[in-house]
Amino acid sequence: MSNTKQRVLVGLIMAAIAALAATAEYFGFHAVRYLGIVVVLAMIVEMIICITHTNKDTLKANWIYFGGFLAWLFVMLAAVNTVGQRPWIMLLLLLTISFADMGAWFFGKMIGGDKMWERLSQNKTWAGQIAGILCGTFGAVLYGLLGTDMFLPQLMWIGISISLLSQYGDLTASWIKRKMGLKDFGRILPGHGGMLDRFDGWIYALPLIWFIML
Repeated sequence: MSNTKQRVLVGLIMAAIAALAATAEYFGFHAVRYLGIVVVLAMIVEMIICITHTNKDTLKANWIYFGGFLAWLFVMLAAVNTVGQRPWIMLLLLLTISFADMGAWFFGKMIGGDKMWERLSQNKTWAGQIAGILCGTFGAVLYGLLGTDMFLPQLMWIGISISLLSQYGDLTASWIKRKMGLKDFGRILPGHGGMLDRFDGWIYALPLIWFIML
C-alpha cells in the first residue's frame, strides 16, 4: 500500500474514533476528554523514547531544547485535562486542525510552489499554508453550522488563529526532529508517523485555549 493510501486510511480510522467519542459524549460518557489525555500521554512517551535513543553528543548539545519541548508536552497534558471538560471546544479544535492539516497537505502537494522553511521541512509550502488556513477556517465555521444551524462569524477568527497555531506547532515539531536527526517521531500511525507527528498541531493551540479559559 502506498504512503498516500496509508495516510488516507489511517486518517479515516482516526476520524471514526473521534466520531465515536463525540457520540459517547452525547450519551453522557466523557470520552473526548479521556481520548485527548491518552493522545497527549502517548506524545510524552514517544518524546521520552526518542530522547533515550538520541546520540549522546546530540543530546548533550541540544538538551535544553529537548528538555524544554518535553516540559511543554506536560503543559499540554494539564491543558487537555482542563479543556477536555468542555468537549465541544476539544471537538472544535480537533475539526479545525484536521481540516487545516488536510488542506495544507493536499493543496500544498497539488500546487507546490515556494517552500516556507526548507531547512525545517522540505514539503511545506506557502500555498499549503494559505490553503490550510482557509480549510481550517472552513472547518470551524462548519462546526458552528452543524451544532447551531447558524453562521457564527467569531468562529472565522477562531479558525484562522487555530489554523495558524497548528502550522507553527508543526514547524516546531519538525525543528525538534531535525535536531534529533529523525524523519518521524514514531511509526504507530502508518502514513503519518508517530502521535507527535500527527498531533503536533495541538502544541500551541491547546495551551492557548487553556490560557483563555483560565
